[in-house]
Amino acid sequence: MLYAALGVVIGTMTVVAILTTTLAGQERIYNQLEKYGPNLTIVPAISNLDVNIGDLSLGTLTIGENYISEEKLPQIRQIADSKIREALNIKDEGNIATIAPKLYVNTELKGTSVLVVGIDPQEESLIKTWWRIKEGEYLVATDQALVGAVASDLLKLNVGDRIAFNGSEVTVVGILEEAGSNDDYQVFVPIPLLQKSFGKEGLISSIDVRALCNACPVENIADSINNNIPGIRAVAVKQVAATEMGMMDRINKLMLALAGITLAVGLFGVVNTMMASVHERIKDIGIMRAVGASGRQISKIFVYEAIMIGILGGTFGYIAGTLLAYLIGPIIFEGAIISYAPQYLPLSLILATVISVIAGLYPAFRATRIKVADSFRSL
Repeated sequence: MLYAALGVVIGTMTVVAILTTTLAGQERIYNQLEKYGPNLTIVPAISNLDVNIGDLSLGTLTIGENYISEEKLPQIRQIADSKIREALNIKDEGNIATIAPKLYVNTELKGTSVLVVGIDPQEESLIKTWWRIKEGEYLVATDQALVGAVASDLLKLNVGDRIAFNGSEVTVVGILEEAGSNDDYQVFVPIPLLQKSFGKEGLISSIDVRALCNACPVENIADSINNNIPGIRAVAVKQVAATEMGMMDRINKLMLALAGITLAVGLFGVVNTMMASVHERIKDIGIMRAVGASGRQISKIFVYEAIMIGILGGTFGYIAGTLLAYLIGPIIFEGAIISYAPQYLPLSLILATVISVIAGLYPAFRATRIKVADSFRSL
């Protein structure tokens, strides 16, 4: 019975480990989606064109503007807000979506190349809800800077320091807590200051849009923006996540197929063990038949044994599968937090029991076909 249960344990262990690991991976993706902030991102609609003369390649030509005009912001807001009102049946006027423009400029600060990001402080705080101020305060004036945690260490910047770039000076008023993202390496200033300092008035690099809710029709908003406003490309973050989730689903199906094969092997192991048990107990079965036991009573013995094997295999399979998920989960999904999933314990028990009972039906049937005379000949 222990050998038979071992086959069931391995099969259910594989299923539980895959499901637990997949659950943790899905939670990580959704958490990252929430942490990212915006529901969609808008970037300039540039494309690369390969330039060839015959079979000779002359390189790649970039077509399109590298910046977005600020004049398009009202159009983007109008489309986003109208789609949200239409989907959620909102009658109130006023701004609904959060529109956060950004301007990226590479420059040198204290002899080090740094990416300075121009932002709208109010809108950016609504997008990046995970930002926490480690020291100082948030941006409140046009000549202030907010520095990422890693950038402040590399540049030796503290609250109150003055930094200059391209003829402009700003005061560091706050340092962000480390978030494990690109924000840690950047310096943030109000977008009008950066535009004026680098001669990019009226230009922005990208726009983050956050709808009122996660259920808002961000795909429809993106399609409407792409169809009505030329020169820009809107990408729904959920579509990117959906692509990643689709890949996960395919991998999950492959792994579950392998787990199914493992369960099938375990099923045949139970069949072999139970058949061996039937042959070993021919004498006992014959004596039971001789004293009046019915075929149904005899078959129940083997079915009950199969149920015990299933319960044993399902319980230990769940425990082993959870432990296996703790081992392989962080390897498959970096940064994923694996936790035991109690909802898979009933599944493990039911699956293992069903497999064991199915495997025990034929041996139980064979046991009922043993004749008393055959059992006495085996004495």
